[in-house]
Amino acid sequence: MAARIRKDDIVYVRSGRDRGRTGKVLAVYPERELVLVEGVNLVWKHIHRSEKNRRGGRLQKPAPLRQCKVQPVDPKTGRGTRVKFVIQDGQKRRVAVKTGGDLGIVGKA
Repeated sequence: MAARIRKDDIVYVRSGRDRGRTGKVLAVYPERELVLVEGVNLVWKHIHRSEKNRRGGRLQKPAPLRQCKVQPVDPKTGRGTRVKFVIQDGQKRRVAVKTGGDLGIVGKA
C-alpha cells in the first residue's frame, strides 16, 4: 500500500485520548501499521537502577499509534485531510482531497 503518512509529516489525531492534537511523525512502522508521533500518546517507562542509571526512576516517552487514527494536516487549512495520489511530471505526489494542497512526493511513477 502507498505511504499516506511519512516521517516528518505533521499529523492530526482523530481518535483516542489525544484526539484533536497535532504532532510531527517521528517514525512509521508500515508492516505493523503504526506511527510514532511526537508529544502524543505519552506513556511512563519505569527504569531500574543500574550502573549507568544510579537513581532509576520514570521516563515519559511516546508510544506508537495505529495509522488509521491519524491524518496528515493540510498545509492550506491546517486541518486533517484525506490523501489521494496524483502523477505530475513523472512523479507520484500526495495531494489533499478537498483543497488540492501538496503533501509531498512519494516517488517516481
